[in-house]
Amino acid sequence: MPRVVGIKFEYNLKMYYFDARNIELHLGNECVVETVLGMEMGQVVKKPGEVENIKGNLKPVLRVAERIDHLQLELNLERERQAFKIARDKIAFHKLPMKLLRTHYTLDRGRLTFYFGSEERIDFRNLVKDLAAIFRTRIELRQMGVRDEAGMIGGCGMCGKELCCSTFLINFEPISIKMAKEQNLALNSAKISGVCGRLMCCLSFEYSQYKKLLYHLPKKGSKIVTPRGLAKIVEVDIFKDLIRLELEDGKEISINEEEYSRFFL
Repeated sequence: MPRVVGIKFEYNLKMYYFDARNIELHLGNECVVETVLGMEMGQVVKKPGEVENIKGNLKPVLRVAERIDHLQLELNLERERQAFKIARDKIAFHKLPMKLLRTHYTLDRGRLTFYFGSEERIDFRNLVKDLAAIFRTRIELRQMGVRDEAGMIGGCGMCGKELCCSTFLINFEPISIKMAKEQNLALNSAKISGVCGRLMCCLSFEYSQYKKLLYHLPKKGSKIVTPRGLAKIVEVDIFKDLIRLELEDGKEISINEEEYSRFFL
């Protein structure tokens, strides 16, 4: 069984496994690895060890990053900034409806990737030809979804904290308006939408707990038979442990979950 090490890369929250071979690696070490895109530099976030159920052949760690690798990385960062300006001008020249987000060279500069956002499919063949002629390396244009775009750019949500998608959220779960309804949130798009314009990812964080708590409670608008006659459920507030009922004579009464379970179930 191979020695496996967990490595993360800049602008990517996901951890990837590599074959550590016989190289001595420690947490926090920066190392050069071979990826499907080319050579990259990453940081060790999980020390080498045996890991079961690894599918496929792992790419190898080539070496612990040396001074020349760090110098190469600094040079690449400067060239990425220049490439960004050139590509932005070319996009304007071709009048393409796309927003350039970021450029990235592999460590060996064998590939230059341009990340962009757009609301439609783009025919960028002429743009790729121009960029390939200028940079003389393999060019890749990668269109990002609006959530990935927000995570790449970063920012703050309405909660005042840094965006979840740019700090810890690796996978985007499906979010529906039903999640907001069952959490009794105001169905105002400005209040339940993130900076990406989609429903906020945090709507799913507590949704399973809400479902569990609401499972034993009546739905708003339903009717139940009480000792005082037929009543309509007007409000269910799981935080206040309150169920508000409207009787047939128009009067309202409030009960808690325990009373509802004892008398009405």
